[in-house]
Amino acid sequence: MAVTAEKQTSESKSPPLPDNVEVTPVRSSADRTAFIRFPYAIYQGDPNWVPHLEMERRDFMNPKKHPFFEFGEVDFFLARREGQVVGRIAAVNNPRYNEFHGTNVGFFGLFECVNDVGVARALFDTAGGLLRAKGFTSVIGPMSYSTNGEVGTLIEGFSTPPAIMTTYNPSWYPALIEACGFTKAKDLYAWELSSSTPPPEKVARIAEKIRQREGVTVRPVDMKQFDSEVARVKAMYNAAWEKNWGFVPMTEHEFDHLARDLKQMVRPELALVAEVKGQPVGFALTVPDANEAIKAANGRLTTFGLPIGLAKLLLASRRIRRLRLILLGTVEGYRRRGLDAILYLDTLNKARELGYEGGEISWTLEDNHLVNRAIESMGGQKSKTYRVYEKPL
Repeated sequence: MAVTAEKQTSESKSPPLPDNVEVTPVRSSADRTAFIRFPYAIYQGDPNWVPHLEMERRDFMNPKKHPFFEFGEVDFFLARREGQVVGRIAAVNNPRYNEFHGTNVGFFGLFECVNDVGVARALFDTAGGLLRAKGFTSVIGPMSYSTNGEVGTLIEGFSTPPAIMTTYNPSWYPALIEACGFTKAKDLYAWELSSSTPPPEKVARIAEKIRQREGVTVRPVDMKQFDSEVARVKAMYNAAWEKNWGFVPMTEHEFDHLARDLKQMVRPELALVAEVKGQPVGFALTVPDANEAIKAANGRLTTFGLPIGLAKLLLASRRIRRLRLILLGTVEGYRRRGLDAILYLDTLNKARELGYEGGEISWTLEDNHLVNRAIESMGGQKSKTYRVYEKPL
């Protein structure tokens, strides 16, 4: 249970930090390795945790390999007690967010910590102090490194593993974060939908009428024309989400980087483009939940130079029966006209044809009532809640 606002205030005034907690920047290769591998100490024995692939995390933190660093800054920190790593955090400067929203905020991300308020406060004080020194007046998070990546702290739905590209954390994190003075900025929802549950007949009938009336055609992406398809979706993505809370338009390199990563997972039949008179006006991207395979590799593709993890990943990938609907949107002028229902229905039907059991739709904003009601009308049930926090600096 999350602590109350009154509890947050009293705990934020708790005694000074213990002298034996030290927070230092990640400087060396050894520090970076410690930062990447620390979560294993937190999640040991947790059957639902899925470790990132270490190779991917190294690229994620590498300014030469991740496109965020072309415009943003990230400082990584480790907390140690008597030489033992007990926590980590990243302080994020995302100028594109502030330019787009007219704000002056910094961000925190990649937070992992033992169940100790003193350690958590040391991490947040260090990251917050750096952001304050850069002139920011508040901090929001967790975000890695923006809403285009993994977002939020899980506060409900701890009984199942995370879907691909979503967060997971111990149940004590919300209270730990709130004890350090953070309050809710926004909640995000994940929804569970079974492919065996047929959509309500009324919804299907109305969607079909809209398809005929508007002249909507839905097609899978053409993987042979991948670059041009990515360009079409890129334009629709930045147009469809521009008014959403927390949205930051992707740069060309960011979108291309994401597209390359997703290309390895995409099944063309589940990457759908809606067109009217040949003009793309909406899209839906659903991918097999690769976390089911990544978990088998336990974070490493090789052991002692042998591709043991890779073999386990490839074998497990054949058994994936769940999906995650990552993106679904329509451009201005075609919203509230039923195109989302058409894309939902076509995705659901194709998932059933391909033998998938169902999966997750995530994430949606808590106050996007139109989308949330549409998902519920299709038989979706809310399964997880993620919270984004904020705090003045």
